[in-house]
Amino acid sequence: MDDAPSQLPATMLSLRAAARETGFTLSCEERTGNLLAVLAAARPGGRILELGTGVGEGTAWLLSGMDEASSLVTVELDPAVQAVAREQFSADPRVMFVAEDGGNWLDEYDGEPFDLVFADTWPGKFTHLDRALELLAPGGIYLIDDLFPQPGWPEDHAASVKRLLAELEERENLRSVRMAWASGLLMAVRSG
Repeated sequence: MDDAPSQLPATMLSLRAAARETGFTLSCEERTGNLLAVLAAARPGGRILELGTGVGEGTAWLLSGMDEASSLVTVELDPAVQAVAREQFSADPRVMFVAEDGGNWLDEYDGEPFDLVFADTWPGKFTHLDRALELLAPGGIYLIDDLFPQPGWPEDHAASVKRLLAELEERENLRSVRMAWASGLLMAVRSG
């Protein structure tokens, strides 16, 4: 079976071109993106949080699955990189862009919880994990990627990944599944 997405978001080619032009190499993997679109579609009227906008490839996938009543907050440390996504999606009222350190944003956020949290950067995954999970609504989905070795990983990062996976699976209020697929994923659902 071919698990490549049969359809890409309409903006994907221009986002990929912009990523190449800016030298951004950390965009959302295509199969992970397709899963994001499906998860967003499963949450009509959902509140979605993306930690790590990058140039907006993950954002494109999320928006492609969201209905008109859904909303997306996407947080990125590098405003120059996020500017690509802002330009591409500025007319879409469902998305709010935040250019700030993800850890600071997580610490300061005091709004409603999210139905889907995609942590595609260190904050919300390797730092500020507790806070990201606190912001997950009951029944909400938490998704992380890049759990297989990646180019540019720090020397001791494999041990950090192992600790993170063990910690997530030990939490009583999460039901999780590891997926040896795409860039290496873990998906968890908050049980209460």
